[in-house]
Order: sequence, then C-alpha cells, then structure tokens
Amino acid sequence: MEKTDASSAAAAVADAKISSIFIYPVKSCRGISVSHAPLTPTGFRWDRQWLVVNQRGRAYTQRVEPKLALVEVNLPAEAFSEGWEPTKTSYLEIKAPGMDLLKISLCKPPKVSDGVSVWEWSGSALDEGDEASKWFTNYLGKPSRMVRFNAASETRPVDPVYAQGYSIMFSDMFPFMLASQGSLDELNKLLKEPVPMNRFRPNILVDGCEPFSEDLWTEIKISQFSFQGVRLCSRCKVFNAKNQVPTINQETAIAGPEPNETLMKYRSDKVLRPDKKQQGKIYFGQNMVCKESLTEGKAKLVKVGDPIFVLQKVSNAAEAVA
Repeated sequence: MEKTDASSAAAAVADAKISSIFIYPVKSCRGISVSHAPLTPTGFRWDRQWLVVNQRGRAYTQRVEPKLALVEVNLPAEAFSEGWEPTKTSYLEIKAPGMDLLKISLCKPPKVSDGVSVWEWSGSALDEGDEASKWFTNYLGKPSRMVRFNAASETRPVDPVYAQGYSIMFSDMFPFMLASQGSLDELNKLLKEPVPMNRFRPNILVDGCEPFSEDLWTEIKISQFSFQGVRLCSRCKVFNAKNQVPTINQETAIAGPEPNETLMKYRSDKVLRPDKKQQGKIYFGQNMVCKESLTEGKAKLVKVGDPIFVLQKVSNAAEAVA
C-alpha cells in the first residue's frame, strides 16, 4: 500500500478536483446538483433523508419502481449553507410528469410511523402526512407513504466490518459515493450510446484523474477533511434483480441492458478480482466515509473546485476492499 505524507501532499499538485456535488433528498428520486454541501455524521446534509414506502413500510426504489427516476426534487438554495435551519416557510418541493407540485414542510412532522424498513434496517420514521401519501399513491398507482428519517430516535450504522462508528439515513450502505469523470468517459468509449453520470448517482464527482483510479484510493484529503475509501461500490448482482439502477434511463424511466452488459466484460469481480470469491457483481465508484464529519465544529463545507490529494492507495483493484 502506497502512502504519502500529509504535509508534502498539501504542497503537491492535486491528484484531482471536485467537478460536481449531488444530493438525493428522496431516496431513488432525482438528485440536486449543488456548488457546496455541509458535512454531517450521516453524509451530506439532506442526502437520502426521505423515503417512499409501500403499505407495509418497505422502501420503494428504482429497482422495483423505475418511475421514481422522473420525480424531481428541490430545496431552498440556503438549505446548503452551513448552520442553516428551516423556518415555517421552508419546503421540499416535489414534481413529476402529470402531477401537481407537492410541497413538504421542512419543519419536522409530528406523526411517527413504526415498521419502516430499507434493506437490512427497520425502525420508526416521521410520516409526512396524507397529502404526500396521496401524491405518491396516485403517481405510482399503489398505496404509498412518504417518511423522513427520525434522527432523534433512530440510528442506522454502516457495516462495522468496513467502517466502525459511522451511520447513514436511507442511503444504501455508506455516507458518500465518489466516482470520476474519467471512469465514465472510459465506459462511454465502449458504448454505442453514451450514458450520463446520473445512472450511477454519486455524491462526489471528480475530474482530472485517470479512469478508475478512484478504485485505489484508501485515503484522500478534500479541503481539510480526510475521507477514507472503505469499499468499491458494487452494483446489483447482474442476474437477480428486476432492474438495476445504472440500466434505467433517468430521463425516461425505461430500463435496458446497458451499461451493465459492457461493465460486466471489464468491471466485474471475475475480471477485477479473479482470485476472490465471485458474486456476479460489477463495480463503479468508491464508497467513502469522512472522519471529520463525526466531530464538532463549524465551516464543514465541501465545495465544487476543491482539490483532492491522494494520501494512501492500493496498487490495483484486486487489493481494494469490495
């Protein structure tokens, strides 16, 4: 494992820079591109704070409800400022084709729903009420409710095998997912029809590095913050899900075979990790945690344009944790 001294890294030329930051307030709905975002103990503020569930409280995702890809969300611009708190006139706005605008107050709702579940986790959540329920029920054509993570009473820890002491809201597994523009460009060279980065839903998009170099990063510095790469981001097992999010066109909500078919040829565990246990997975991006997100203090903002310094990395993808 290669390691770079932090003091010398600060004086060195950056290995990459942040080109975009994305927040996904409602799990599986469209993201918001922002110029800066505050760090919190569960990731960027507002990321995957809301969830749409069925009548049993089980999460809906694009894997089973691809129409969620067409749901646009918006937050007040000031919501991404450090220390900002919502007022009675602050709303999350939601819209979709054929639907009226839905406004969700950012002041926490009083009602608690028990039995909410996403993947391995279950617990209570804050229910956003009948209007939101009716909106998503009409849009999806089946009983639905919208809930908010109840941070006051619930904790959803990440897998301690990969990162101890960290937690998330309704994200799949980890607080941050980082991918590079170079990796997407390399993939698109092999595709008949190029795909945009929204197929992969990263939080942090970087540019200026070699394709898939993010696979190797085990510790990077962004501004004054230390991010650890804890696991290659594995996509759904290719043959055991109705839809995989990268295969869903985010403009039409229609799934197709690509880019997974192409990724399987050169980004599968069989290709990248031939000596490891094979699980039929493909990899794109790096899951990360941020050490400073757990500590008290102000001015914890990550910004577009921030340089990235690689402090520690492995020599190849087979050595990376996955």
